Amino acid sequence: MADRDDLTTHFGYETVPEAEKAGRVHGVFSSVASRYDIMNDVMSGGIHRLWKDAMMDWLAPRPGQRLLDVAGGTGDIAFRFLKRAPTAQATVLDLTEPMLVAGRKRAEAERLAGQLDWIVGDAMALPFADRSFDTYTISFGIRNVTRIGDALSEAYRVLKPGGRLMVLEFSQIPNDLMQRMYDLYSFNVIPRMGQVIAKDRASYQYLVESIRRFPDQESFAGMIADAGFDQVRYRNLSMGIAALHSGWKL
Repeated sequence: MADRDDLTTHFGYETVPEAEKAGRVHGVFSSVASRYDIMNDVMSGGIHRLWKDAMMDWLAPRPGQRLLDVAGGTGDIAFRFLKRAPTAQATVLDLTEPMLVAGRKRAEAERLAGQLDWIVGDAMALPFADRSFDTYTISFGIRNVTRIGDALSEAYRVLKPGGRLMVLEFSQIPNDLMQRMYDLYSFNVIPRMGQVIAKDRASYQYLVESIRRFPDQESFAGMIADAGFDQVRYRNLSMGIAALHSGWKL
């Protein structure tokens, strides 16, 4: 078996040592933190908000639940969750502290700070006890994890029996022609938007490449099942540009 130090992974289309990827991802999101929400609106035409609302519709938050939102960044998912379940509690975990700082400011402005915890941490080694949460969400973050299987296993570990996993991520359009058209837009337009709006073309070039490298819907559903989850399902959003995956810890 290879030593962990000798293993490689992808950073967009570049092959890098596993030990380097987390630091590179941290650099990307530290660079774009102050403009991250604006760029999401520009890149998707605001559709990412509808996708996140669809996530909440399927998740159906309930009062008193404990949510762990991993790669939660500026808190978009946690805020939506708490507004639908006012007595719930949420913990937002992210590898990048500048993203969490931006989220804390939003929480104070929206008067939700008392229901939120903000933790710097790694999706592959969660700093929480077994069976701590009712719900685990990760939105547009799982593709940036070095070892996706490890992150899914950690999700299973920290969920209570009966707990639910929900993943929102960019995915693959099942129509080849439409996928090629979407790729042309993504690779030619989004990095330019990053340069103009966030003053950072390279980070958005990586984000586009990371989307294209992510597994298709069926393959990712299989990874969730391999981590131990039951009743794994997915729903395509916007013809498959993004997808929601759900699984239960029974």
